[in-house]
Amino acid sequence: MGHLLKTAFKSGKFRFGFITISCILLLVIFFPLFNHTDPLAMDGGMFEKPNLFEYLGGDKQASDQDQAASDTAVADDIMAQFGLSSVQKAASNKLYILGTDNFGRDTLVELVAGTRTSLLIGILAGTIATLIGLTVGLVAGYTGGMVDNILSTITNIFIVIPSFVILVLISVSVSSRNFVTTAFVIGITSWPWTARSVRAQTTSLRNRDHVNLSKLSGHSMPRIIVRDILPYVASYVMMAFILQCASGILTEASLSMLGLGPQNVASLGLMMNWASTFSALPVGAWWAFIPVVIMIALITFSLNLMNSGLDQIFNPQIRS
Repeated sequence: MGHLLKTAFKSGKFRFGFITISCILLLVIFFPLFNHTDPLAMDGGMFEKPNLFEYLGGDKQASDQDQAASDTAVADDIMAQFGLSSVQKAASNKLYILGTDNFGRDTLVELVAGTRTSLLIGILAGTIATLIGLTVGLVAGYTGGMVDNILSTITNIFIVIPSFVILVLISVSVSSRNFVTTAFVIGITSWPWTARSVRAQTTSLRNRDHVNLSKLSGHSMPRIIVRDILPYVASYVMMAFILQCASGILTEASLSMLGLGPQNVASLGLMMNWASTFSALPVGAWWAFIPVVIMIALITFSLNLMNSGLDQIFNPQIRS
């Protein structure tokens, strides 16, 4: 694995993607150590604008008065659409670098917390999907025969049925959803393509000389798979894991946009759901959704760039 990583860092694409995702990880790890604000605390006014320059320039008081009046009018209009009366808070004197959302929560704090949640979901879902796909693909490709037919049939069934439909049905049936449940649901529905690719590579490896020598030596099937086949597909497994993580993050965002994501915790998809539900775009509250879109794009772009770099290194056709 160490040699694999050393080889991967020879690719400029992989290095750039790795540095980008590392910076995002450092942000979500260290930001809460310096800012202890609860990401779900409703301390500000509704859709307060970013006020860094006003705050530093000392013009905060006058700006807050205008903002409070504007927020009250916006809140009354939006809440009236839902048949509710506004209980708008006056704008506070706090610093909001990225403004506040529809509930008066600090968008920057919420964005960092949401990024952490989405990354955890992506990593957990990617790990689950990769382990299932790797296990199914290795066993099916090595054993062949009836076992291969059964596992391939199950894999094809999951491929034919749209995974997002299964995701929605499972998510609706789950009464209480947290980020672990969401990651598990995403993971168990996104493994088939990994299994299919690993099976194809394992099938081409099972009759090689070093594998036949292990068979003649009386080694068990698990030992042969782990020692003689797995190292040859390790690069692909690494690429599949990266893609599964990116796919998990995008899938969580899609589910949360439909209100089927994790509950009682900030996530990037849920922030988009809130911005859409409370008309952030029509009222011009760009800070409620643009930073979220940029963060999702940065994460998925960096992960796909890492995968492209690995493909450039380990794919013989591209390398040649």
